[in-house]
Amino acid sequence: MGSRYEHVFAPLRIRGVDFKNRLELAPPSPNLADREGRVTTEFVNFFRSFARGGVAVIHVGNSVVDKREACDEERQLDLGTDECILPLTRFAEMCQGFGVQPSLEINHNGKDSHYDKTGRPAYSCSSFISSMERYRAALAGREPIPTIEMDHAKIKETVDKYAMAALRCKRAGFKMSMIHGGHGNLISQFASPLYNKRKDEYGGSLENRARFAIEVLDRVRELCGEDFVIEYRISADEIHPEGMHLDETLRFIELIQDKVDILHVSAGLHGEFEYMRNWWQNYLMEREYNVHYAATIKKAFPNLIVCTVGSIMNIARAEEIIASGKADMVAMCRPLLADPEMPRKYALGKEEDHRPCLRCQYCGFRLIVPAVINCAVNPYLGNETEFPAGRVSRAEVTKRVAVVGGGPAGLQALLTLCERGHDVTLYEKSDRLGGHLVPGSALPFKQDIRDYLAYLLRQARKAPARILLNTEATPELLEKEGYDALIIAVGSRPLVPQVPGIDKPHVHWAPLADTGQVKVGEKTVIVGAGSVGIESAIGLKQAGKDVVVVEMASDLENLRRSSGAVAGELLRLVEELAIPIHLDCALAEVTDSGVVCRSTREGKAVEFPADTVLLAVGLEPCYDAADSLRRTVPETEVYVVGDAREVGTIATAVMSAFRAAAYI
Repeated sequence: MGSRYEHVFAPLRIRGVDFKNRLELAPPSPNLADREGRVTTEFVNFFRSFARGGVAVIHVGNSVVDKREACDEERQLDLGTDECILPLTRFAEMCQGFGVQPSLEINHNGKDSHYDKTGRPAYSCSSFISSMERYRAALAGREPIPTIEMDHAKIKETVDKYAMAALRCKRAGFKMSMIHGGHGNLISQFASPLYNKRKDEYGGSLENRARFAIEVLDRVRELCGEDFVIEYRISADEIHPEGMHLDETLRFIELIQDKVDILHVSAGLHGEFEYMRNWWQNYLMEREYNVHYAATIKKAFPNLIVCTVGSIMNIARAEEIIASGKADMVAMCRPLLADPEMPRKYALGKEEDHRPCLRCQYCGFRLIVPAVINCAVNPYLGNETEFPAGRVSRAEVTKRVAVVGGGPAGLQALLTLCERGHDVTLYEKSDRLGGHLVPGSALPFKQDIRDYLAYLLRQARKAPARILLNTEATPELLEKEGYDALIIAVGSRPLVPQVPGIDKPHVHWAPLADTGQVKVGEKTVIVGAGSVGIESAIGLKQAGKDVVVVEMASDLENLRRSSGAVAGELLRLVEELAIPIHLDCALAEVTDSGVVCRSTREGKAVEFPADTVLLAVGLEPCYDAADSLRRTVPETEVYVVGDAREVGTIATAVMSAFRAAAYI
């Protein structure tokens, strides 16, 4: 009997090409090509987990038509010469072995091509200095370089480069490709009035601005033939005030609808920092953020096959979207990075085993570093060569292993150890599992963390391990049990500034207010502008409270360090909610009616009235607890993980615990 997701798993045939269901892996860039932009063994292994997991299409992101002039990532695929074909066959044949259609997102970055990688100015529809180039130039300590406006000969050459890239895919065994016409890349630079200031037949009217896209699509069809599926990615709305908006996009689609087989509907711009959020949504934003655009386009063009993308978190939601007619196909990236096997789990009725995405932006942040893509909650991602099939191997010798601490690191250790076949006991001194995830998931906008916490608790309950709550793992207890190995995941504790009045009854750790464990008055001062303090401030302000944030540093680098790529969204909400942040403002004293701070520059005292003071100045590892347990088993069999080793994020907790447990 089939699953209850009959719309998601319904087959589709386009131009004789079989799609086994309606699910696509939206195009990630794994940073796993070699220096020449060729497919590698690690690259193929990375995508094998998605092919095995059940999607119908695997797109690979940002595969450029000519790396010599279009390059903006460290290790992206280059389709500029025939040398790419042979390595691509390895990827194509792997996908097809699972009944999956391989596809590359064929792209030219245009304005965002990286001068420091190509050694030449970027090409675009017009000459201007892009926002990304200003940013990169400032980092490199050089003057920004304007783009080169393409002349007619360069336009024709570039049209051919797109088509030749698609043809090389076909020669490698592909039956489809995605042409990237969105997010402010070259094709959409020509189409958008934000960038296109030309006065010739490629500028001005929409018909003229669409000319480059039409020529690319026509040339791809000419070279690749009628049996090749063209998926076209578009920004339904660029959001930027001077960019393309939905009404004009609908008219643009009229001009190209007969030239594309699948319209892949996204939104927003790449390289314009304010407008990236629409294609790279974070946990502070609504789920299914762009689906309404796809629904509008599908209604306007009922005969066009429409794919939607953006914070579609699971197969059940994909089913509703397709069943209700909002789209014909659903693409996911980050939710599948978190769990490549999600389609298979839903088809088999194992939905509760689906590992949810946090929308924490850790995966994308890795590309900026640059580093191989990883996932905060999926420690196998990017490590497929070391752990084939997304599994750890069974241990040759079963051992009795103790895990101390039931936060994310301890729970990940437990799950990995059980998968290895060990006899596991977890000790948690409180009455519940979850550690910092419990307060970290309390605020209304932390649904993604709540889902992940619920997943961890379900998996822990199902695991063949002994879990002891309200039990402190003392040295005496562990020594008495005689364990073979020990994973210490005792976490971290809040830092408390040693200033007068810090022990007053209206002073609390900020997460305790988030959970409702302490009462918050009408006027609150939050000490610390990292992610914990700013999230707490947003939560209080949204609840109607008066809140002020004080931060001793002279900038918000701590926020950026603690929240990564989500910092911009947090600051956007701070501005929207008019939450004051006072920098260079060190806590000096807590009084009965407020706080006294001192300027770190001038030494001047400043008072802020408050009936509640919340501390968010950071965490420190519980070194004392960890050190007290180190000699309860042979020293080489002791592993300290998560915050107990170094205060970090969910990603660092999960990965450190996984790495420790994977080889015990």
